[in-house]
Amino acid sequence: MMKKKFLTLTLCAAAGLSLLCGCGQKETSTPETTEVTTVAEQSDENSEATNTTEEETTEAAEVREGTAATDRAGNEIFIPDKVDKIISMAPSTTRFLIDLGLGDKIIAIDTNSYAYAASLTDAVQQFDMMAPDNEALVALNPDIIFTSGMSNIGGEDVYKPARDAGICVADIPSSNSIDDIIADLKFIGEAVHEEDKAGQLIDYFNGSLEDIILKGREVTEKKKILFELSIPTADYPSIYTFGKGTYLDEMINDIGAENVTGDQEGWISISEEEAIAMNPDVIITNVNYVDDAVNAIKTAEGWENVTAIQNGAVYYIDADASNQPNNHIIDAMLEMAKQVYPDTFN
Repeated sequence: MMKKKFLTLTLCAAAGLSLLCGCGQKETSTPETTEVTTVAEQSDENSEATNTTEEETTEAAEVREGTAATDRAGNEIFIPDKVDKIISMAPSTTRFLIDLGLGDKIIAIDTNSYAYAASLTDAVQQFDMMAPDNEALVALNPDIIFTSGMSNIGGEDVYKPARDAGICVADIPSSNSIDDIIADLKFIGEAVHEEDKAGQLIDYFNGSLEDIILKGREVTEKKKILFELSIPTADYPSIYTFGKGTYLDEMINDIGAENVTGDQEGWISISEEEAIAMNPDVIITNVNYVDDAVNAIKTAEGWENVTAIQNGAVYYIDADASNQPNNHIIDAMLEMAKQVYPDTFN
């Protein structure tokens, strides 16, 4: 990456807006590696047509140093050397930033990150990740905004106004593999200039993962696991789960088990009839929107002859640790491993 300087000329009117400088998105152009061109528009301070005082209109020039980079979505960005004000619009990123010891630098979060509010300042603001108030985001004058693929589900760049205002918006699409998650963590560490701390957390993650994989290889009889991301209801009778090409499928394989839907691809839904016919040895769920998901599964009508139900092998694992693609998936993996193979992992 190449060090560059931006010259930011900020025009502040008495009731006006601030022009903020950070980084922009270029979707079709190739990264420039030679120079950054600065364009500044300056009003005529000596104009006789206005009678504006210095208190009503001021002009300030600021030189910012930073690094040209590419975010995880492939967008060209410019990361400021000094990152003191962070907005995180994804709970997986928020939690990792807190792990890095940056809770006091987070000035705004998405509403789903509220679970971690105890680790943040009382002044932190909340925004809807799907429909953010860009004017309010810009007014906070952040150094960087982290976003996720969840915000682009509709195909629209909902943070375009913030990009257009010059804010550095770093997009991290939802990763589907453990390797990609590790790359996400490394990128976040680099973006906030905490490479050493991020490296330590990644090293711990990799060491724990290696230990789990080695123990998983000791398993001689693979158990078949059905992982229920949703519990079927009258309104939605299907079960949401996953196949290969997902980090949750990798987690099941790494502990020495077999995903009963591992022959399919990506995030999928199956009928109850299909799930029952698969006759899983173990059922795992991370559903936390009902009071007792495990009991709901154990007492579901028509499942009486399923091996997992007959053996009482239905378990809950932490929803945040398993749903959010960050370093804490290792906690969910170990929790699942201990439930499925207690003799091996305890």
